[in-house]
Amino acid sequence: MRFTGKTCLVSGAGSGIGRATALQLAKEEGQVVVIDRNDAAGNETRDLIISAGGKAIFCHCDVGIEADIIATVETAIKEWQKIDVIVNNAAMMTFKKIVDLTYAEWEMVMRVNIGSVFLFCKYGIPHMNPGAIVNISSVHAHETTANVVPYASSKGAMEAFIRGVSLEYPNRIRINCVAPGAVDTPMLWNNPNVKSGAEVVSGAIGKPEELAEAICFIASGEASFINGTTLVADGGRLDIL
Repeated sequence: MRFTGKTCLVSGAGSGIGRATALQLAKEEGQVVVIDRNDAAGNETRDLIISAGGKAIFCHCDVGIEADIIATVETAIKEWQKIDVIVNNAAMMTFKKIVDLTYAEWEMVMRVNIGSVFLFCKYGIPHMNPGAIVNISSVHAHETTANVVPYASSKGAMEAFIRGVSLEYPNRIRINCVAPGAVDTPMLWNNPNVKSGAEVVSGAIGKPEELAEAICFIASGEASFINGTTLVADGGRLDIL
């Protein structure tokens, strides 16, 4: 029970890796703030936790909106007075060549994928003493494909971000990334490049629960000497890209 009595925030917890992580944290007696902009999906995750005997609340939050993030942090503090773990999982992708992207589309990806990480750190860290932050990066930060440049760029920025933040709070906050490869989630199968066959998903496809195990390890005291780095959990995908 690595998270007994710990307040754990998980964004994008309505499905996929986020839901699996929220369920695992709650299974290990964490009190979970389920964060999603999809109310039905987020409430379903909360209900799954509660029905299994766990503790959870749901916060509607569009992570691309600063006011929503502020309200989510305030709700967590009002409910449980502290924050111990933040899992920044929510993300989005575009599937266009750079010349076909609008600046608004580029900006939206950056706001959701890396802006939200900055904001959850900015508003969450003051309530963490100590605490662990886990950001969900991607193999795209290391090897990528055509037509997903904003996504890959945001994940590369995320890994640079955690290296810097780890130096700002070395004795109080641990901040790391977990970089998944192909995972059986809606984001993978809704990718139009995958749907059309333009991108062939080869090699191992992970389960959300397998990523949740890696995320919870990095968030736990078992990883107390791991800070400012990225755990690649990709089933060997980078070896074949």
